[in-house]
Amino acid sequence: MKHLTALVPLMLTAIFSLPALSSEEAPTAQLWQPVTEIAVQADVPELLGMPEQAQLPLVDPLFNQGRIETLAPATFWADLLSYSFFGAILLLGVFVIINGKSKLAHGFSGRKVARWSGMDVFVHWLGAISCLFLIVTGLIMVSGRFLLEPNMGVNTWIGVINTSVGLHDLMAFPFILGWAVMVLKWATKQTPEACDIGWFKVLGGYLNFGSFKGQHPDAGFANAGEKLWFWTFTAFGGLIVVSGLILMFPSLVATKDAANLSLILHLISAAILGVFTVVHIFMATVMSEGGMECMTSGYCDENWAKQHHNLWFNKLK
Repeated sequence: MKHLTALVPLMLTAIFSLPALSSEEAPTAQLWQPVTEIAVQADVPELLGMPEQAQLPLVDPLFNQGRIETLAPATFWADLLSYSFFGAILLLGVFVIINGKSKLAHGFSGRKVARWSGMDVFVHWLGAISCLFLIVTGLIMVSGRFLLEPNMGVNTWIGVINTSVGLHDLMAFPFILGWAVMVLKWATKQTPEACDIGWFKVLGGYLNFGSFKGQHPDAGFANAGEKLWFWTFTAFGGLIVVSGLILMFPSLVATKDAANLSLILHLISAAILGVFTVVHIFMATVMSEGGMECMTSGYCDENWAKQHHNLWFNKLK
């Protein structure tokens, strides 16, 4: 105890004898230092349309070690998504005006055939509605800066982009559930068959001119066009799910390079799936008379089944 008591005056003398630190020399806590934000061309925040980004260079290296030299600027991705989606709508609209609808050769019979279960219908609309939300909000996030922001105030645009990002993240989860259940539940009905080649040769019998007019190719439960849509949805929908989860939860990957690669895959997959979605909607609602009924009630007209899925209908009989 005597030794400790003797040390106290020595410690006090040493402390008070230290020279005072000037304000310039005083250390600043790391937490209080200002944060510098740097906008990188075509990086995640820039592509999400975050407002008031810094001026970006025309070309900016993305990945180290030359794995991918550069990533296209945000305008490229905005054009890719916009032109693919709206271009598909325009082309199909013109096609329907020129070609007309694919009508039932013998009209509606009035007799119904069970085609989809109640669970099938529910899962379809779970995935379909969430997919439409994802398409619209995704277009706003990527293309809205060029199509919408110039006509809006800054505060309005901030509200629009924040709402779009929130809805996009929210709708991702029902889409993932719908995608997973549809793929697992319907894959066995989408296997290739010999009749698929004949279906493609006459483009499903949907053309109303020339030698194609009036042809109704053989098809089982799913025709070749529906199978093409299903496996496209399976493959690129899976890429969208995986890459989207990485963008929502970057800690799933070890490097920023992997996150940026996920962004590229997400955008390319979204463009491809967007085009196929437009075609799928047109075929069900506009082109094929009686087709929409299948996914609203789960039933189809007997003449529709005979004309579009005769092999499946013959098995039912």
